[in-house]
Amino acid sequence: MARTPAPLPTEALEACLRPFGHSRMLPRGAYTDPDVLAWEETNFFDGSWICAGRLADVAEPRSQKAVRIGTTGALLTRDGDGTLHVFANICRHRGHELLACGASTVRGVVQCPYHAWSYELDGALRLAPHFGEVPNFESAAFGLQELAHAEWGGWVFVNVDGRAGPFEDHLGAFGVLTEGWECERLVVAASHDYDLQANWKIAIENYHECYHCPLIHPQLCEVSPSDSGDNFQDEAGAWVGGDMDLADGAETMSLDGRSGGVMLRGLDDVERRQVLYLNLFPNLLVSLHPDYVMTHRIEPVTPGTSRVECQWLFPPEAVEQPGFDPSYAVDFWDITNRQDWAAVESVQRGVASPRFIPGILSGSEDAVYHFVTMVASGYTGREPARAPVEGGLAPSKRSVKPAGS
Repeated sequence: MARTPAPLPTEALEACLRPFGHSRMLPRGAYTDPDVLAWEETNFFDGSWICAGRLADVAEPRSQKAVRIGTTGALLTRDGDGTLHVFANICRHRGHELLACGASTVRGVVQCPYHAWSYELDGALRLAPHFGEVPNFESAAFGLQELAHAEWGGWVFVNVDGRAGPFEDHLGAFGVLTEGWECERLVVAASHDYDLQANWKIAIENYHECYHCPLIHPQLCEVSPSDSGDNFQDEAGAWVGGDMDLADGAETMSLDGRSGGVMLRGLDDVERRQVLYLNLFPNLLVSLHPDYVMTHRIEPVTPGTSRVECQWLFPPEAVEQPGFDPSYAVDFWDITNRQDWAAVESVQRGVASPRFIPGILSGSEDAVYHFVTMVASGYTGREPARAPVEGGLAPSKRSVKPAGS
């Protein structure tokens, strides 16, 4: 669906969309302008399918959880029949939040803490104190506002404005590519939150290349060659990504290359020797290892700050082992995350300078090109889409295997 273009110079966006090898990075305002962030929150976040967390967060009947998505809070509830509902986290009386963002509870009713308006878990208004004497008050007209949602891979995805296309189209080949990891059966065993002094897109651009790895990730380069792997090209769906190989003798990404868990049962011999790094647009990063999956959910706070939730998911047969300890994966990636955060915060300080001029990309940065062109095409008012890699530099090539192969 066509949208209003972002408040950025047309010629700068056209430069981003040039053929690979001739394009430029996003203009300074994409990383620093509050008006651009406001546009992104409305169009990329409210207007897209955003991961709101794991279904396990609201697994039991009467569970409730509130999360922030773009400009809107979302309230997830699980009714007594086990059905998941997602609503705008807004009381229909005076607009107070029904549950504080990030909070969870288990309760048979949703109650606003301001004036005690109460709702059923399916969103119907249950009680509006002192409104019995209000003429023509019809409680049926004041139920909670339901938001579009989809369930996939053990996650719940929400579209706030209701204008996004079908979730299946958004997911595209992402679902086929990741099916061997059986994400829906994995269990969150660890979670870290990070406050990042950088724009959300800089963190994702960094995620999409290992050109920087030899300089800032010595631990990573010990267990995965920085020049290995390929990026996926021209695949269906709103996502970007590629793979990297494990070094000889390494079982997984850990400080010593050894796994402290259990290899995922659905992987083939090739997948057991790789790590996939995928970004479901706009802000969910899914890193798939032979024995665990790591995710980053990146939430913009201001143009120059972001909040990152990082989670580590393992198969239940690993978590249930006596003495299971996820730190072999967590410690490795916490070190790597902090190395990345230092780099992207430095980039943020650089792009914030009025002397910043958008740079160019190397042949190994084709996944960055895919992400930047998705953002830039969205800024023009179109649906975010990767520009095809044609001419110019020769990128890495990789296609998603057909289902069942």
